[in-house]
Amino acid sequence: MKTLTTAQAVVSMLELNGIDTLFCLPGVQNDPFFDALYDRTNAIRPIHARHEQGCAYMALGYAMATGAPSAYAVVPGPGFLNTTAALSTAYAVNAPVLALTGQILQSMIGRNVGLLHELPDQLSIMRGLTKWADRISSPGEVPGLVNEAFRRLLSGRRRPVALECAMDTWARKAPVELPSSPAKADPCPVDEEAVERAAKLLGNAERPMIVVGGGAQDAGRYVQQIAERLEAPVVIGRMGQGVIDGRHRLSVTALAGYRFWSEADVVLAVGTRLQPQQMMWGLRESLKIIRIDIDGEELDRQRKPEIGIIGDATATLKVLAERLNKYDAKRNGRADAVAQVKDAAVKKVRETLAPQISYLDAIRAALPEDGILVDELTQMGYAARLAYPTYKPRTFLSPGYQGTLGWGYATSLGAKVAKPDTPVVSISGDGGFLFTAMEMSTAAQNNIGVVAVVFSDGAYGNVKRIQRQSFNNRTIASDLHNPDFVKLGESFGIVAERVKSPTELGVAISRGLAKGGPMLIDCPVGEFPDPWSLLAQPRRN
Repeated sequence: MKTLTTAQAVVSMLELNGIDTLFCLPGVQNDPFFDALYDRTNAIRPIHARHEQGCAYMALGYAMATGAPSAYAVVPGPGFLNTTAALSTAYAVNAPVLALTGQILQSMIGRNVGLLHELPDQLSIMRGLTKWADRISSPGEVPGLVNEAFRRLLSGRRRPVALECAMDTWARKAPVELPSSPAKADPCPVDEEAVERAAKLLGNAERPMIVVGGGAQDAGRYVQQIAERLEAPVVIGRMGQGVIDGRHRLSVTALAGYRFWSEADVVLAVGTRLQPQQMMWGLRESLKIIRIDIDGEELDRQRKPEIGIIGDATATLKVLAERLNKYDAKRNGRADAVAQVKDAAVKKVRETLAPQISYLDAIRAALPEDGILVDELTQMGYAARLAYPTYKPRTFLSPGYQGTLGWGYATSLGAKVAKPDTPVVSISGDGGFLFTAMEMSTAAQNNIGVVAVVFSDGAYGNVKRIQRQSFNNRTIASDLHNPDFVKLGESFGIVAERVKSPTELGVAISRGLAKGGPMLIDCPVGEFPDPWSLLAQPRRN
């Protein structure tokens, strides 16, 4: 037992649970917490952002790049609310992020007296955006609550959690019993009987296919083994990029996957919501679906699968790969047919989106195989979903279904902090980049070596195209007045330059990665070809 303040106990528990970086923005409600953090900066590095949304996006990038828990700390009220877009994105992409926030005086919570940063019910908002949230009310509660937060971060479906603490509670002292070991994930045994049935069904399938999402990021070895044994195409969406090497003959993007979906007899879906396939591509009664997901609620959210397996993707697929030895039939020539469809889809994408492809090729050539690309809601990002080959897990970071415009730059900073020896490139449009452009200050202050590319077309390009095509050219609120991005970057003290072609872009990225510090590249572009004819396929059945 040690006599500790609540703040000291929280810092100790963060350290125990492996938090080595805290993305933060201090304020009066959290002063005792930051005073306690001061004594442990040899173990937990504070990186303070210029806006609370930057804190949360950086924590998100850290978690997505590593798969490990990350944390951020902000003041209550508007400070916390500024982080909610990032929290909702973490929820969407299954990222283990801990939101740590202050609160008003404990005795005043819920009384609506109008104190600084008071919300009617902050905890309820937290609970609506996370898988679990609670309030720390005394020093003695800290070990249990913090370990519970990390247990939930590590167990089941990876999603954010939150803890709040009142400003006067931080400094309270009491005897605290700190545990000797960190939180552990709940056990998740393999459902052997269900795996056996799945192996039999897959082994006897004539035209099997596999669909992978973010929940399969750590299971690529077994996904590839199963795909090769079945000669089955592996359809990767945004969150599944990198599960297997994009160059593998059986790895296909959604455009080719759309073709295979209409002819498949058995589908193995791993760690994916399977949303576009079921809701947009269509469901035949004869199609048998096997779903592996750590979240039991996900299995029959849209349609009950033929076989639903609750479990960790890696452990389950390892057993499934072994069991297939008993049942797998030969499918002579199917791998060749998959390659033909893949080649046709790649050809169509490259012809339709040639201008975007030329830039993506330059980025891919400049990044090493393990380099991380952080996409955005921008014309280049949309094209990247179909045309950017990802080679390694957790090297293509996307906001998933939240579609969080402006998330990219700050998120890329967190990814780089998590993996300082791995090259990181962020691609943004001129609209999205300015959402968190002030974090160039954070990059310069902490020497976070992200190469940020801004494709500037002077508009919210997607909005403007839709207005032209669908609303008789009645464009409104879609043109942008931009700063000189080179001068803007230089004003923050980072290297900045302007390029005019894909070749120049590739050279500039290589130069920036070699230097190692933060860099901004302005790449003025015109209107790009519409990617949506390839991304949004019509219902087939």
